[in-house]
Amino acid sequence: MDAQPILIDGRLHDLGDGFTVRRLLPVLDARHVGPFVFYDHMGPVDFAPGRGMDVRPHPHIGLATVTWLFDGTVRHRDSLGSLADIRPGAVNWMTAGRGIVHSERTPPEVRATGQRMHGIQVWVALPRGQAEVAPEFHHHEADALPRIRQPGVELVLIAGTGWSVASPVKVFAPMFFAEARLDAGAELALPSEHAEHGVHVIEGELSWGDLTVIEGRMAVQSGAAPSIRANRASRVMLFGGAPLDGERHLWWNFVAASTERIEQAKADWREGRFPVVPGDEQEFIPLPG
Repeated sequence: MDAQPILIDGRLHDLGDGFTVRRLLPVLDARHVGPFVFYDHMGPVDFAPGRGMDVRPHPHIGLATVTWLFDGTVRHRDSLGSLADIRPGAVNWMTAGRGIVHSERTPPEVRATGQRMHGIQVWVALPRGQAEVAPEFHHHEADALPRIRQPGVELVLIAGTGWSVASPVKVFAPMFFAEARLDAGAELALPSEHAEHGVHVIEGELSWGDLTVIEGRMAVQSGAAPSIRANRASRVMLFGGAPLDGERHLWWNFVAASTERIEQAKADWREGRFPVVPGDEQEFIPLPG
């Protein structure tokens, strides 16, 4: 990633039923920020009663997936037998390692009444030496995450280290991932121990050095990062970490350091060698193409 700051608009994808996802990473000029190789902003969307999100079982390798919600409820199931409903303020961290399968759906009782869905999903690449670790799933409730309060600023550290605190979420490389709310005019320094930084404005508008970052947009840069300043009341996601230990190949839901590993994962899914998801065995997403 270039040392000069980069503004990112992202690409909007319509998943149906009015549910849109803005993909902000990867882009040509920023394939990764720290270990973050994929970043989606989901919604917001209002699901009518009887409708909801249905991401059928699908596989991952070589990464950890993180779901962070502002609104709504998502039911996670995976091939380890994990079952967890994630709600705003809690974090699901799923380490795929050598391979895991999961589904994400609106719980039946929530689907019956309808809900607003709004959140962030990211992929964090595992270091090369740990890309084949055993898969794990960890759910952390909101009260387990560190909270930092400064004048005009409230921040929750979702994962990693920063602002002199550490999240209990298990990570594999130096990184930070946080949500912050800033009053108009408030300033916040970004963690200086990390070499690469990203800022995503969910609501509001902020200044980051000479950049103005508006709602829905992202800015990323490497090297010493200036503080952010809210031009008006803002809600922002902050993330980054140490530079990734080499490039990664991304194909569908797979992340790997070699194309050979991607091809193996494709064959394993096509030929049914991944495990099934208990409680969600009837459906799956076929291999693209």
